Amino acid sequence: MREPTIAGSAIAIPELPDNALAARVDAVLERFVGGGSIVGAVTLIARNGSLVYCRAIGQADRENGRPMTVDTPMRLASVTKPFVTVAALALVERGTLDLDAPIDRWLPAFRPRLADGSDAAITVRHLLTHTSGLGYGFFQGPGGAYHAAGVSDGIDQAGIDLDENLRRLASVSLMFQPGSAWLYSLATDVLGRVLEQATGQRLSEVIRQTVTDPLGLRQSTFIAESVDDLAVPYADTPGGPVRMSDPHALPFGDGAIRFAPSRAADRTAYPSGGAGMVGTASEALTLLETLRAGGGAVLSTESVAALTTNHVGDMAHQGIGAGWGFGLGVAVLVDPVAAITPQAIGTWRWGGVYGHNWFVDPVARLTVVTMTNTAVSGMNGPIREAVRDAVYGTT
Repeated sequence: MREPTIAGSAIAIPELPDNALAARVDAVLERFVGGGSIVGAVTLIARNGSLVYCRAIGQADRENGRPMTVDTPMRLASVTKPFVTVAALALVERGTLDLDAPIDRWLPAFRPRLADGSDAAITVRHLLTHTSGLGYGFFQGPGGAYHAAGVSDGIDQAGIDLDENLRRLASVSLMFQPGSAWLYSLATDVLGRVLEQATGQRLSEVIRQTVTDPLGLRQSTFIAESVDDLAVPYADTPGGPVRMSDPHALPFGDGAIRFAPSRAADRTAYPSGGAGMVGTASEALTLLETLRAGGGAVLSTESVAALTTNHVGDMAHQGIGAGWGFGLGVAVLVDPVAAITPQAIGTWRWGGVYGHNWFVDPVARLTVVTMTNTAVSGMNGPIREAVRDAVYGTT
């Protein structure tokens, strides 16, 4: 196994591993993967800058008997968002972007209006905090406005380019006045196009220059060389996970999440800043640990502090849960008692709809990444809290 890195330096594996921690986390992974609700998983835990737990379990391809490994690449879904967020903040530091500038400076044609037809100014900060008034199609039923307009959520095979998707998105009324409420959304896809316009480069090149090259990350990209190298994605059903078709509609709330697993290797697909990358758990850990340790080669400590500070008051409680706020691209814990969690105030977290979840507890100097190939149980199913509680020893 190639060791994960932090800003170009290897995370050391301690001479004396935490056997009690390993036993607790092993038991959780064996319960969920062995019990069949998760097909394959990789969990990595870093504490005080050292890798204290590392395990791959289950299958990357159940039908063909290919085991999951620590280095198995996966479709990142919203684990893409931290890469794009860091790139945006790096450009803010360089003076290329302004957090409080209206995005029509870079996207003059992207001017969605409010429901009453009035103009609304969306800023870069609104995009990063998900207070822009945009939404996601998978939150809407079949008759929803995004479906009627043909808006892509960035993980389906839309057959259009990003500019066309943004044109369709702008044709739909905003859900609310920007800055007045919180709603998880396609804002990071819009942000990706802002980065392209601000730099004159493809989003993939912006990410390479500002994030992946400085950290020595070679597998975190927008296009997989081959889908055969990736973990096969599976979808929840009442009878257990099934191999995803292509396309695949997974019931979710009042609607469905529309997946197209082949998109990950399709060079004609536009780069979705919110969901389009592929990569490994170890490289995700590297990025998160770099931020936890102060920003390293990619961001200043001031930018990391801004990223991980709650900017939305209690507006995100309904969408994320009691006790949680939202920073620049990540959920931020403001009240552990209300959230019913052993994590410390200031913990930040998120996940990915293909089956991933992660969190960083800066007080405990702890970063935990669990990536699975099972949607959506690996993201927000009981394995998320079970791993968390095993890490803290509260089970």
